[in-house]
Amino acid sequence: MSALKIVAILLIVAGIAGLIYGKFTYTKSTHDVNLGPIELAVKEKKTVNVPLWAGIATIVAGGLLFFVPRKT
Repeated sequence: MSALKIVAILLIVAGIAGLIYGKFTYTKSTHDVNLGPIELAVKEKKTVNVPLWAGIATIVAGGLLFFVPRKT
């Protein structure tokens, strides 16, 4: 299996995951303070919404890469 087909499969899986979940969250460390033995950290939770068109476009791009024959 060529690297192009592996990338195509990964794009298709990522597009399906984007359609199923619709969003993902991550935690970002914004501030760290060290005052001697005291350590303070501020962490901010962010949510990113994945648009429906982005999931569909990723699936289509993966399908095109997978099914279109490569020119040699």
